[in-house]
Amino acid sequence: MGKLLDDFNAYRDKMNQKILAADITAIKRFYAVDTLTYQDGALPAKIKEMLGLVASMALRCDDCIRYHLQKCRQEGVTREEFFEIFSVALTVGGSIVIPHLRRAVEFLEDMETAK
Repeated sequence: MGKLLDDFNAYRDKMNQKILAADITAIKRFYAVDTLTYQDGALPAKIKEMLGLVASMALRCDDCIRYHLQKCRQEGVTREEFFEIFSVALTVGGSIVIPHLRRAVEFLEDMETAK
């Protein structure tokens, strides 16, 4: 796997284990709602992940961007589709999204080399 991908996943897994080990019902329920939200429903999971990626970029959350990049890739999003998603995010979020767009492309390239 790519270094960015490995580092991100290792940190995310480690911290999620610590957070969930605190055994706080509200936190566990929020995590469960988040998981349920992105499952197939009236909208397929692929579309929901694409929406999540746009929202994450517009809200400028690099961790969320990396998470949704991975999930989108797992759902079969192509490089061409990624760049259209980036275009929507940039239009919605404005020029302040550009630094996050740069990091998203860097992470996407890291995932592509990790095949």
